[in-house]
Amino acid sequence: MQEILLIIPSYNEEKNIEKVVGELTESFPQFDYIVVNDGSTDRTAQICREKGYHLLDLPVNLGLAGCFQAGMRYAYQKGYRYAIQFDGDGQHRPEYIEAIRRKMDEGYDIVIGSRFVDQPKDLSPRMLGSRLLSGAIYLTTGTWVADPTSGMRMFDRGMIREFALQLDHGPEPDTVSFLIKQGAKVAEVPVRIAERLAGESYLKPIVAARYMIRMLISILLIQNFRKRR
Repeated sequence: MQEILLIIPSYNEEKNIEKVVGELTESFPQFDYIVVNDGSTDRTAQICREKGYHLLDLPVNLGLAGCFQAGMRYAYQKGYRYAIQFDGDGQHRPEYIEAIRRKMDEGYDIVIGSRFVDQPKDLSPRMLGSRLLSGAIYLTTGTWVADPTSGMRMFDRGMIREFALQLDHGPEPDTVSFLIKQGAKVAEVPVRIAERLAGESYLKPIVAARYMIRMLISILLIQNFRKRR
């Protein structure tokens, strides 16, 4: 069984992808990776092909959930023990992967690279949305997740199978909540998230607020009716 696969979902990351993958191949060659191009309309896929990067090129845009699931199916078919979401914008730092893997080796199903696990549980405006989701997850599962919105999450072989085969499993806080209810063991490791290398995040304030509301409703209500197929 191969060890770790970095799944790099990428949509219109032509300004970032070369720096992200270049650092991995030069400084962290021990990690396997796959760039999942989510139907980009820019030169993301072209750059990957020209550089010879490992590429899964989706013909249409599936969104983060479908894009990540494609990467998990690849990890499942190739027999990886662990898979980690690693964003293509340069915010996730590879130097934390080894610490996350060591935590996984203690017997966890999911380990989250957390920005807040070593910080007080305050309700400052910057953290309010994340704390609300943490509270909702705790209320419905009894497990405190300090940074439920972190996208830097590592999954074991069982979770890889879940995401690969379950069409409704997206890499979102409500799915983490659902999996905890189903018995998944979750831990967190402190990390620092870098600034996006270039371009702008799609999570504008209004979009972020709508996202938080949707996640809260899903965690508190919808997940109670979700079934494991």
